[in-house]
This record gives sequence, C-alpha cells and structure tokens, in this order.
Amino acid sequence: MIEKLEAALEWGGTTKEIVLLIIGVLAVIASLLGFNPLPFDSAWIAIVLCGVPILCEAAIGLITEFDIKADVLVSLALIASVAIGEYFAAGEVAVIMQLGALLEDLTVAKARSGIERLVSITPRTARVVRGGSEEVLPAERVQVNDVVRVLPGETVPVDGVIVSGSTSIDQSVMTGESLPVDKQPGDEAQSGTVNQFGAFEMRATKVGEDSSISRMVRLVESADAGKAKIVRLADRWATWIVVIALTSAIITWAVTGEIIRAVTILVVFCPCALVLATPTAIMAAIGNVTKRGILVREGDALERLAKVHCVMLDKTGTLTEGVLRVVAVEDARTGKAVRGEGDGGTAALCAENEAHVLFAQIAAIEAKSEHPLGQAVAAGYAKRFDTLPAEAENFKMQPGLGVEGDVQGAHIAVGNARMMRSLGVLEFDEDAARSYSDKGCTVSFIAVDGVYRGIAALADTVRETAAQTVEALRKQDVSTIMETGDDARAASAIARITGVDEVRAECTPEDKLSAIVEMEKRGENVCMVGDGVNDAPSLKRAYVGVAMGGVGSDIAVDAADIVLVSDEVESLPHAMALSKRMMTTIKLNLTFSLTLNFVAIILAITGIMGPVVGALVHNCGSVLVIANSALLLNWKMKG
Repeated sequence: MIEKLEAALEWGGTTKEIVLLIIGVLAVIASLLGFNPLPFDSAWIAIVLCGVPILCEAAIGLITEFDIKADVLVSLALIASVAIGEYFAAGEVAVIMQLGALLEDLTVAKARSGIERLVSITPRTARVVRGGSEEVLPAERVQVNDVVRVLPGETVPVDGVIVSGSTSIDQSVMTGESLPVDKQPGDEAQSGTVNQFGAFEMRATKVGEDSSISRMVRLVESADAGKAKIVRLADRWATWIVVIALTSAIITWAVTGEIIRAVTILVVFCPCALVLATPTAIMAAIGNVTKRGILVREGDALERLAKVHCVMLDKTGTLTEGVLRVVAVEDARTGKAVRGEGDGGTAALCAENEAHVLFAQIAAIEAKSEHPLGQAVAAGYAKRFDTLPAEAENFKMQPGLGVEGDVQGAHIAVGNARMMRSLGVLEFDEDAARSYSDKGCTVSFIAVDGVYRGIAALADTVRETAAQTVEALRKQDVSTIMETGDDARAASAIARITGVDEVRAECTPEDKLSAIVEMEKRGENVCMVGDGVNDAPSLKRAYVGVAMGGVGSDIAVDAADIVLVSDEVESLPHAMALSKRMMTTIKLNLTFSLTLNFVAIILAITGIMGPVVGALVHNCGSVLVIANSALLLNWKMKG
C-alpha cells in the first residue's frame, strides 16, 4: 500500500506542479466569487488536486518513519477546515502550500542547474586513432595512452595532452572562463570541454571514472543540503510546534466553545516557513558558489565555513600554480640572460644571443630526462621560443646529481654543485645561485665542455591572485597560515609575496595534522586548503576542508568538504562571505517565521482572525521567506 502511495506521488516534475497550481488557483477564485457551476463548491477541486498529495505525504511519513513534520499539521488544518464547512479556507491552504513547494523546487532547480550541466554533457563516444585508422568507440572504452582525435565542435571525451594540432577550447563548464583558451601541442585538454576551431590529436592520460568530467559528476551526486545540522534543528522545532499547536487548539476549543478558532490555530500554526526556508537558503547559496566554480560536497559545509577563524593554506598548487617554470637562464661569460615566463620576462631574443644558445643546449639535454626539473626546462624552452629543442646524444642521467650529454658537438652538463665538482668544474658562481635560491627558486649549474657557463633557475609561480585572496580573508577577520614541506627560504619568499600572517616550513603531513588538532584545542575552527595526497589527512580533520579540484589529487578531493573546481583560490573569500550571509538569512527567516506564527496565534485565539485570513497570512509568510532565500542566488561580495 505504501509503495502504491509513493508511486502515486511521482507527479512528473515542475510542469505538472505548475498546471495543478493554476487549476487550483482558478478553483479557489471561483469559490471566492461564488461561481460554482458544478454540484459542489469549486474549492474542492483545489483540495483534491493540491491537498490530497499533502495528506498522502503526511501519511507516508507517519507510517514509514514515524516522523511528524509540517505536512502533519497542514493535513490536520485541511481536514478540520473541511469538517466545519470552510471549503474556501481548505482550498486556499492547499493552493498556497502548493505555491510554496513550487517556489522551493524552482529555487533548488536553479541552484543546482549549473552543476547538473556536467551530467548532461558527459561525452558518450571518442575517435580513437589506432594503426593509422580512426575508430569511434564508447568513451568508457578509451585506454590510457590511446591517441584520441577531436574535431571542431566536439566535446573532449577524456583528459589528455595534445600531441598535434592547434585549437581553442571552451573550458567554461570546468573553469568558468568566458573566453576559449588557445591550445598547442604539450597543453592539457580536459574531458567535458568543447573544441571550438581546429582538429587536434591528444594522448589520453585520465579515462573513464578518473576523467575530469566523471569526477565532477560524482561531486554533483554527493552534494546534499539535507545533511545540514541547522535543517535537522528546524525539523525538531517542527515536531514540537505540531504538539503545541494541537494542545493550543484543543484548549481554545474547550474554553471558548468555538471550533472555528481551533481550526484557525491549526491553519496559522503550520511550521511551513520554518521548515522550507532553511534548505532553500542553503541550496541557493550552493547555487551561487557553483556559478563561481565551487562545488559543495557536504550540506553543512557552508554553515561551518561561516564559523571559521583561520585558513591554513598549502603552498604548492594552492598559493602557487603547482607547476615548475623557468625563471631565468644566465650566461656567466656574457652576463646575458633569458627570462622565462615564471619571471615575466618579455625581451626579444635572437639566435646570436649566447643565453639563448645556452638555453637551447640544456633544453635538448633535459628533454630526455624524466625528472620534473628537466621536463620543466624542455617545456619552458618550447613555450618560450615556439620550437622544440634539438636532439641530444649520449644522454646520461646521474641520480641525485643531474644530467649530461652531447648537443651539436658540445658536451653539456646540468646539475647541482656536487655534479659540477664530480666533473672537475671547481669554479662556479654560487652567489648568483644563492640570489635566486633566496627567492624560492631551484637552481642548476651549467657546464659546457667541462667549463662553467651559467645557471638555470626554476620556480613554482605564485598565483597572481594569492595576495589579493589573503587580504580579502584578512578583511573578514580571518587569519592565514601557510604550511609547506619546502625549505624555509622558499617558504619565506612566497610568504613575503602573498602576505600571509604566519608561515611554517618543512612540515610533514603529520605536522600539518598536529597543528590543526592543537588549534582545535584552543577553540579555533580551521579551514584547510590544499591539493595533494599529503594534504588529505588535514583536509579530512579540519573544521572545513577545501581542495583544489583541477591540480588536486583524487584523494584530496575526496577528503574535502568543498572543491574549487577551477583552482581559483581567490573564490574562497567570496564563499566565506556568502556563508556568513547565508547564516544571517537563515536566522532572519526563522525569526520572521516564529514571530508571524506567534502574532497569528494570538489573533486566532481572540477570534480576530478566521481560517481564511489565517491561511493567507501564514502561507504568504512562507512564500516571502523562500523568496528571501532565493536572493542568495545572485549575491555578490562587496569590494
């Protein structure tokens, strides 16, 4: 029987709710005007279409979960109104409850529409190139290292690195960027993004459930505002209000002898606004941050974010981009240098520039290295000069020291001071290297044919918005701590640039976790922001865990409460300010709802307000509360 009732309540979506509401409104208006062409009061149409589902929901809740919520009191009000012949009042209660439910559904639908787009755009097929021929396969059958061809207008089916072709890709669904991003060989392409212009081929790196779009879909499915503690609190209040309402109605009827006053109490005492307003405020806030590339994985995460005192930031991948870039290649003999993109250099260079030649030589060697530093040098050269390095011969890697090999007849060695000494190169400029090290750079020495020739400096570039983010948090009276496993010099250099309040270097995952536990003991609520596997324990333990969704590891994302999909750490202050605004909205909603109920009850007990006016006043209050919550959808942080 219960299963049949539940099946009958599957109305078919918002469209059918709107149709039922329109019919119900027309029926109530006809009843008010005395227009009853049928052999019964027109309000019965509204009672049946809009009221019966409420009665069924209340019955299911009582029978299956023994749960007393707003539907129970609304059902009592409907039954009592019909019992004393107040059909218009019953119809009006049913119609306005239907309107309130519709507004809630529309608010929630709009709030979730941004993230649910991810589900609908999940690519179904992929063009896989094997043995020189192209084969169209289901996207889930693509394997890592498969070469995938993407034509103009198609959705990228898997994550990968472009190996041939140039194009522009619309990444708005993943990053929120309004303009397409130009892509060249060596650049990454994410699944779910759309190829705008040229065809290209890419080598798959993450497929199936590991792809970006699949990860985001899983995050969508995990978002649930029903977990919020404050929602459960409202439910408990609703239960007590039902008991108090019944008691008040019975006592009023016994004292006055007027059942219409008791019915009015039941009508105005419905805790609809109390129960509806809180989840809609949370979902509206979730919708707001979703448009900024933020996914909320836990329903009460925004509630907890509003109570944070300190934000603990990981350095690499959070305050920095998490990608090594060439800052400079200096030729010690001429004093000339190539400034890489990490240093913002834009000087025009020609083939005769000695530093250019030196950069080309070390890039040719490092192109064969599997070390991240080597790969960064080779990639930096290709991007800086729009050409690939020359081919190196006799490549040799010395673990813990560096690499060496022959490039166009010259023997090139790139490595640390120990490598230089092992090769008999005893004179090299350690002061120049130290000047870069003090800025947080990693420095390699360069020798050509056994003679010291210069240095190559690489660094993880600080995000342009990092300092702005720290300042925005400070304005909200939230302190910042940077914790990193890097050495003190590198950490201090980043701290100076970003302006964090405190810096802690050479931290292990255990150190980060211990710091959070210690701060919790002092009564401080900590928000941890990180991206790596080493951050996962801290993200899980922190009062609120925020993961960088793009550069972040799967483990870090799974451990977090909130995910910055577009890796824009500058969106965190907005989320924090919005969370506080959300809590203010919820408190206003609850205060307004309880005040309205209190005043309406007094008017009902004294007989001033009847069932019809009571239904209108109370349920209009519910609509106003939901509308107030909906304002959060487009709220923006000032400044």
